[in-house]
Amino acid sequence: MIKYFDFESSLELLEKKFESLDQNKSNNSKIIDSLNQEKEQLYKTIYSNLSAWQKVQVARHSSRPHTMDYINTIFEDVVFLHGDKKYADDRAIVGCLAKISDFSLIIIGTEKGNSMDSRINHNFGMAKPEGYRKAQRLMKIAEKFNLPIITFVDTAGAFPGKEAEERGQSESIASSILVSLKVKTPIISIIIGEGGSGGAIGLATADKTLMLQHAIYSVISPEGCASILWRSTDFTQKAAETLKLTSEDCFKFKIIDEIIEEIPGGAHRFPKEQALILKKSILNSLQSLKKISIEELINIRREKYLNITSNI
Repeated sequence: MIKYFDFESSLELLEKKFESLDQNKSNNSKIIDSLNQEKEQLYKTIYSNLSAWQKVQVARHSSRPHTMDYINTIFEDVVFLHGDKKYADDRAIVGCLAKISDFSLIIIGTEKGNSMDSRINHNFGMAKPEGYRKAQRLMKIAEKFNLPIITFVDTAGAFPGKEAEERGQSESIASSILVSLKVKTPIISIIIGEGGSGGAIGLATADKTLMLQHAIYSVISPEGCASILWRSTDFTQKAAETLKLTSEDCFKFKIIDEIIEEIPGGAHRFPKEQALILKKSILNSLQSLKKISIEELINIRREKYLNITSNI
């Protein structure tokens, strides 16, 4: 069952009215058609005018598709790879070999989980140092076998616990960024939900950075920003506006390269349809990067991230 937001109250009332009708009765067919049209129009009206805070809520929706959902829907011949070969296998970051159309590639992504058990298993998508070192290992495998890399980003941030700091959390993120800048193979990064802080950019340093329309990408969460600047979470909505964390803001500041349109109603309502749109964008990006020599690609990649602050 889909959870409704406060700004979807009119939609909730309409869908409850729809559910109360006997859909097998022929005399209800016209009413049902009318309600369906009204519902589609409401989807368009509501989701074309979302505020920054509303987009934060949509990006965090419990039913929003995560990395594993897209891997299972978009890709074929998936073979999962595990561990950093140094300490452990961090399940907050998943990695695999896979195929999409005629392309063989490596996929790396943060995974939040879809149930309480899976969320705990994946540590709510908050990676530890061994997770970022696993990502680096897979990037080097991709380079060795000349495979493009696709990364999926959906995390509130890297795990901030004591044990993660003891094992070198900041160094592992910095090393992931460095490997991403140097690796001699195309990289495409997709922000599918939350892109939070350094935990996100550790996997989002790429030749092409794509972002779903209602995803978010920022240096800190709105709640964290409000607690620091105003010392109160009462200013969370104001913080969301100030952070410029929406896909439109990120595209304007050239932090991302492309916005992937979401189906009105959000990816959480239409996961399979959204996966098809995402698949098309991935294939287009792979085709465009294929035409650029790897030496030129690396130079462009480095310049892009050296100059990114000048666009803000």
